[in-house]
Amino acid sequence: MVDPSPVPAPTPSCGDSDLCQQIFEWTNQAWLAESSYMVLVKPARIIVIILLAMIARALFHRTINRLVRTTAHGAMPTILRPLKERLPTALQDATAVFPERRRQRAEAIGSVLRSFVTAVVSTIAGLMILAEFSVNLGPLIASLGIVGVALGFGAQTLVKDLITGLFMLLEDQYGVGDTVDVGEVTGTVEAVGLRVTTIRDARGVVWYIRNGEIIRVGNNSQGWSMVVVDVPIGFVGVDEATAVLRRAAEALAEDPAFAEDLIDPPKVLGVEQLTVDGALVRTTAKTTAEAQFRVGRELRRRLTEALESAGIAAQIAASRPYVRPAGPERGPEGTA
Repeated sequence: MVDPSPVPAPTPSCGDSDLCQQIFEWTNQAWLAESSYMVLVKPARIIVIILLAMIARALFHRTINRLVRTTAHGAMPTILRPLKERLPTALQDATAVFPERRRQRAEAIGSVLRSFVTAVVSTIAGLMILAEFSVNLGPLIASLGIVGVALGFGAQTLVKDLITGLFMLLEDQYGVGDTVDVGEVTGTVEAVGLRVTTIRDARGVVWYIRNGEIIRVGNNSQGWSMVVVDVPIGFVGVDEATAVLRRAAEALAEDPAFAEDLIDPPKVLGVEQLTVDGALVRTTAKTTAEAQFRVGRELRRRLTEALESAGIAAQIAASRPYVRPAGPERGPEGTA
């Protein structure tokens, strides 16, 4: 005869797990109760880690974006200020960083900070997720450390370029549109990256310069610039030539077309140097950075025309010593 009594369901080995017992009571499935930790708890903890990482990343990015907006349109935190802006007010230059330049610099630094935060948060979340899968993190971290040291030695140039580029941004050494002199190249900055700076010279050649190779930078576009013009006057009267040059400089200062370009009116300083061809009279003009070359060309033109109109140009040419042209010497009969 067949025993009509039902076969009792297998009892799961839950131990002290209340969750296992609860799942077994709900489903009456031993295998589901025994694997409840791997099926429910582990995925839930991993999801919580991912959510917390996303929330932390969003909060950090929001803080960085707010810092960037404050820096671009308002007061700049001390840590992000260039060195020249940390000095006392009495020691600062008359001109400060322009708003557009400050905005570009703040956005570049913000992009670097956001990338750094994303990398750190993602790394921490990844290690925590691996720990949930019972992965031994000790050997993994040790291996990553060894790989990091090896990459550090093998990529010293790259690390040097990145660190130098970051400090160039923090210190605001130059920006897009600035005219700079970096040693072998002089031109206009077209792009500033963490690794490479792109400069276009006067001939239109584009130079890609690694930031780690830039030893010194001369920036012609920050604050104000000084136009220096040395005019040769030969051996004519210095007072007469100086008076003519001063009138031409004053006429430039009174021209409305250059009123916004000049910070101080042009000044004729006097004789700067004596050469075999006569004296050099120096004229200077303090201008805004972007108007330096425009004002310089106009000042040279007006000084030259003033000397010619006053008849001094002809006197200068006549006062120069005669130099016999080079060539074979001729004898009395015209033979060499």
